[in-house]
Amino acid sequence: MSWISGPMVAFDLETTGTDIESDRIVTAAVVAMEPDGRVARTRTWLVDPGVAIPEQASAIHGISTEHARTQGVPAAPAIAEITQTLADGLGSGTPLVVMNARYDLSLLDRECRRHGIAPLADRLRGRPAHVIDPLVLDKHADRYRKGRRTLQALCEHYGVTLDDAHNAAADALAAARAARRVGAKHASIGSIELADLHDLQIHAAAQQAQSLQSYLRRTSDPEAIVEPAWPVVPRRVARPADGPARTRTRTRTSGS
Repeated sequence: MSWISGPMVAFDLETTGTDIESDRIVTAAVVAMEPDGRVARTRTWLVDPGVAIPEQASAIHGISTEHARTQGVPAAPAIAEITQTLADGLGSGTPLVVMNARYDLSLLDRECRRHGIAPLADRLRGRPAHVIDPLVLDKHADRYRKGRRTLQALCEHYGVTLDDAHNAAADALAAARAARRVGAKHASIGSIELADLHDLQIHAAAQQAQSLQSYLRRTSDPEAIVEPAWPVVPRRVARPADGPARTRTRTRTSGS
């Protein structure tokens, strides 16, 4: 059975910003989707990130600092629940759909480490974990298509309804449906096994990062660095002897 006709779990975050190393989770959603496309269950979290939410971020997802502080749950237990929910789904063999996975999964990883919580990789204990990223797949399958590659743009291109953009549950469900449409339209993607699909995305994401980095260095920033790792950006700890370093790791560009 092709992965496009099987069950999926989809994940999405709304956050305080776009830096995986310093920004925080504000809302999260995990949506389980049946093979026929129906939603089996949805879990959502409103989190008090413990820091002020910038107005620019609030304007996107609609959550103010005051609302998060008065209505949200503390970050540490919420992050533990989110991470375990993902581990349970992946551990059962169900693929995890994440639009621009290197952003959401990397930020979740940093939040776990910030609060002393076992990250997702540790909870899986080496068990296979299959991630499906519609952003990476779409860029791989339709490399030269012009225009934006945001979730809204992908939904428009593949005929997926997205009624409430930047609502984590709505975005997660739309990402899963978009991933299926990508696989259905491009047989070379939709027909391969999940393990092979995961490996394809690792290589495709690295190639896409190299292409963007080369473009930026030619056109605007000679020192631009675009992170090639997928689906989680490794945590890099600078040694004191390294001294100050200028890095500009992009994780949320066209996939926001």
